[in-house]
Amino acid sequence: MAVDVQVETVIARPVAEVAGYASDPGNAPAWYANIRSVQWRTEPPVRVGSEMEFVATFLGKRLAYTYGVVEFVDGERLVMETAQGPFPMRTTYTWEPVAGGTRMTLRNTGAPSGFIKVSAPVMAAAMKRATTKDLARLKAILEG
Repeated sequence: MAVDVQVETVIARPVAEVAGYASDPGNAPAWYANIRSVQWRTEPPVRVGSEMEFVATFLGKRLAYTYGVVEFVDGERLVMETAQGPFPMRTTYTWEPVAGGTRMTLRNTGAPSGFIKVSAPVMAAAMKRATTKDLARLKAILEG
């Protein structure tokens, strides 16, 4: 069973500011509750081909994974993928101007395999809760 979780929020800041902050992997530990650290494997800044190592915790487990940037349109869209491990993931950020600021959408899709496949519905629900809180934290940081 595939996992597809999408959340969005409106942040009362210009698109360039929201996209600039959110697309900088160095800021991820500040607004993602589960991300503990990020290290570049390639030279910054973010561009297609960039790779970063993330260390996170999810459902009580430590996860280490490498994201590769597969699409980047500054101020519009960032798409990152990881292929290793039992749960390959694709994360997409989009930003669009709306009345009152910027609509940011965060979407995570993946196809868990092995024993994790059975827990996909529980995992999707936990991801939705976590990403909703993460976007709320990002909003608070940028509007604060």
